[in-house]
Amino acid sequence: MLAEIGRDAETLRATYEQERTALFFAGAYDGGGAIISISAGAGGTEATDWAEMLLRMYLRWAERHRFRTEIVDATEGEQTGLKSVTVEVEGRRAYGWLRAERGVHRLVRISPYDAQKRRQTTFALVEVLPEVDDDVVEIELDWDEIRVDTYRSQGAGGQHVNKTDSAVRLTHFPSGIVVQSQNERSQTQNKETATRVLKARLLERALEEKEAELRRLKGEHVEAGWGNQIRSYVLHPYQMVKDHRTGQETSNTAAVLDGELDAFMQAEMEREATGAPLAGAGEVA
Repeated sequence: MLAEIGRDAETLRATYEQERTALFFAGAYDGGGAIISISAGAGGTEATDWAEMLLRMYLRWAERHRFRTEIVDATEGEQTGLKSVTVEVEGRRAYGWLRAERGVHRLVRISPYDAQKRRQTTFALVEVLPEVDDDVVEIELDWDEIRVDTYRSQGAGGQHVNKTDSAVRLTHFPSGIVVQSQNERSQTQNKETATRVLKARLLERALEEKEAELRRLKGEHVEAGWGNQIRSYVLHPYQMVKDHRTGQETSNTAAVLDGELDAFMQAEMEREATGAPLAGAGEVA
């Protein structure tokens, strides 16, 4: 009888964990793909290098989950790294996982670009948008309110680059949103990709406005700014990655920067699902 009860208990425990995890992905768009945008903060070369480090971290994370990724647009830094980059991530629950990464990420280290080997602090902003599926949600675009600019692609890309005006930039006048795509081989493909990103940004803005209204009705006030980093990556004088929302931390910084992010994502998803208060967003690690 004890053996049978033990087997039943294990089955119940597995079912419970499965149902509990499913609650983390209860959002309307959590089951679909995502679009990640990374923007370097102030700090010149140090900031653009940090943005490129974050890009590698998310690409490695996606690879671990066997998600397909495609860089839609990238603007290189003046010396190294990236000023900004936009990546599409396709896979089941990609947005549900990655939405936990929205916010400012802070890096503290001895800069390899500083001849005096001084400790530097820099920031990057990570935005995560749900990929819009026209079969699920309809985002109407009024092309009379959108300016379409074409220009020559820049950066790596073989013979095609700088030969034709294939890159596309869309400017949405009512919202002020500007998106661009230059990594596809034709102007038509780049326009389609830029349109998907524009729709995703408009959808995200609508969701943010709805959340802001709910916070206003609840009387909540949440500061959003560069000083309110969600996570710190400290590489000097000690090794520590700490999430300021959940308190989740690890000294294995190399593993995190190599894409081991699930523990941080799960902690934030659980905090949101349970309504737990912030552990201390914006505190200095």
